[in-house]
Amino acid sequence: MIQIEYILLIACVLILISVTISKFSEKAGIPALLLFIGVGMFAGSEGIGGIYFDDVGLAQNIGIIALIFILFAGGLDTKWSEVKPVIKPAVSLATIGVFLTAVIVGLFVSYIFNVSFLWGLLIGSIISSTDAAALFSIIRSRSISLKGGLKPLLEFESGSNDPMAIFLTIGTIQLLMNPEKELIDTILLFIFQMGIGLVLGLALGKLMVILINRMNFTNEGIYIVFSLALCILIFSFTAVIGGSGFLAIYISGLIIGNSSFIHKKGTIRFFDGLAVLSQIAMFLTLGLLVFPSKLMEILVPGLLICACLFFIARPLSVYLSLIFLRSDFKRYSFKEKIFISWVGLRGAVPIILATFPSIAGVPNADIIFNIVFFVVLTSVLLQGWSLTPVAKLLKLDEPLKIRRELPLQFNPTDNVDMELLDFIVPYNSLAVGKTLAGLSFPDDSRIVLIWRNEKSVIPGGGTMLEEGDTLLTLVNKNNISRVKEILSKQKSES
Repeated sequence: MIQIEYILLIACVLILISVTISKFSEKAGIPALLLFIGVGMFAGSEGIGGIYFDDVGLAQNIGIIALIFILFAGGLDTKWSEVKPVIKPAVSLATIGVFLTAVIVGLFVSYIFNVSFLWGLLIGSIISSTDAAALFSIIRSRSISLKGGLKPLLEFESGSNDPMAIFLTIGTIQLLMNPEKELIDTILLFIFQMGIGLVLGLALGKLMVILINRMNFTNEGIYIVFSLALCILIFSFTAVIGGSGFLAIYISGLIIGNSSFIHKKGTIRFFDGLAVLSQIAMFLTLGLLVFPSKLMEILVPGLLICACLFFIARPLSVYLSLIFLRSDFKRYSFKEKIFISWVGLRGAVPIILATFPSIAGVPNADIIFNIVFFVVLTSVLLQGWSLTPVAKLLKLDEPLKIRRELPLQFNPTDNVDMELLDFIVPYNSLAVGKTLAGLSFPDDSRIVLIWRNEKSVIPGGGTMLEEGDTLLTLVNKNNISRVKEILSKQKSES
């Protein structure tokens, strides 16, 4: 048995290599997912590291634990104000779109390779979800963003479509291994799991905010430990009673991230870091698990399935999912639908789900794993590197707005109805050229810091505002709209 110090040494070396390489690869637009998996493959039994690893159960457990923190952090970072206008089309893509993708790929696999529809549907279900982390890491590395409601749509879809893919995978495995099982039972199970996950995600998310704000810990670090324990509790409790723990943890993260609680910024930073560590650990483990020589054995079927997924299943599912829906911005144009279809990158979740058939004893489970692994690598290689050119070609790109981290933090309590928010003074604002004393701000709201030309300015009554100033403002929640109105009013409106 390998001693623990050797395991820790190997793990830390692999993590350090992954982080270092990812830093240098950002400029080249290479997805971190690809690099982390690559490091795992090089360190594996057929690589230069020679580390033999074939424990599918351990890899699956590591992946599930990692997904808990990745989904929770994704919910924390999702701003409800941004996703609210696109909630209907995003949910449609995350449910109907995932289902249609799975069915179309399943029909293609069963027809082309002369296998049962359920076996083909299993492959389709596993590769039906998209990966938000891979998508936006590429876009950010190229310093671009997306116009209109595309960014929140893709972000919310990618963050919320994993539970549907997980259910389809587990449900198809049950139908394969238990042919006598009725389809209606699987459908009812889906409704039950999704319903329980949604309800508990909402309820436990709100409860978590209340508990954090009412705990009066003397040590600030305990708040992080408390939040971490509650995060795991939400997932495990929901899963134990038969609900979708993955949906519950994402919804609870969404609720908590859009609420005010003590040490909010510190907590979000902690879970962001934990999510990155989880991704690295998960990708390294999955990279160690694969045998590269076996990927060549499924090269032709892998390429055919990729072609079906990229050019038939995803575009058709996007079109049908959005045909009757629109965001609050406008109805999606043909160019936008093309881009949404193309950016459906596959990531860690499909590879983790590809371990489920092996655990369940599905026939030819090793072939399924290798096919899924090949599809994910091809998706990242082909779609990943082409995202920026496609966005520019379709004229859907715009400059990336980097959000500054201002050097102040405010911890709200039950007795304080205030928030610390930052506002940007827009071009041609009526507030430009006025002093703070002349702004007619509400009496219970104060500008506590101004960020101007990469420098901080301590405000006073005679401080004059300039275009592009970022104002860190302590404002009463009831007067947020009033403050926005004062700063956004244009000179032409006066």
